[in-house]
Amino acid sequence: MTPTGFSPSRKAVRLAAVICTVFLGWVVSGTVRAEGRLPAQCGSLATHFGPFDYRVEKSKLPIVERYHFTPDIESLSAGAPNPGGNIVYTLQAFPNHHRALMSLLRYGEKQRSDRPRGLPFTIECFMLRAEAFAHDDAMVKMISGLYYLKHDQAKVAIERLEQADALGSANPNLYYNLGLAYLEVGEKEKALESAHKAYAAGFPLPGLMNRLKRAGAWRDVPPKPAPKADK
Repeated sequence: MTPTGFSPSRKAVRLAAVICTVFLGWVVSGTVRAEGRLPAQCGSLATHFGPFDYRVEKSKLPIVERYHFTPDIESLSAGAPNPGGNIVYTLQAFPNHHRALMSLLRYGEKQRSDRPRGLPFTIECFMLRAEAFAHDDAMVKMISGLYYLKHDQAKVAIERLEQADALGSANPNLYYNLGLAYLEVGEKEKALESAHKAYAAGFPLPGLMNRLKRAGAWRDVPPKPAPKADK
């Protein structure tokens, strides 16, 4: 409690103001740096609720998922109310919401458009917004890679998928799609290496292997030599 009649010195007030200004400068400059990677047509990350990081702000998720990203919206069920608008709201609050980004990809495929009904920006913009907001999110990089692969931009897809791999998203789905992307640009050996990683991790679909076989590039993983018996 402040003693009666006490008032902070002018020097203390000025110091507090400087600290506050510096802190606010860090926050604002961080926002500017993040949004600086966004094309103008992709809007701003600023919003009335958020933006929050999907990986860590779990306490903020229920209100969004209860009223906007419901199971019907996520699965794009027939009759789901305003799927585009509800996915957009979710991604404005949580730009790197992994499941919402995947639903957005499916929504674009269903509508056969990169800017389906209810979206203020293209789907590509939402990928760029997610990357700008959470540049170290491996899953965002992987989903972005899937987007570019589906839109015949294999070189960009490889860049994103390799970034996801470097960030630690080592899963069979990543390696499978990375293998497909390498094939698209003629990198057969890299495609084979990725295929071996995908199938070793249990990926179930044979499509990548079949494409490598048709290209004459498939080879089984050589068996590991048996350990030498102790004498």
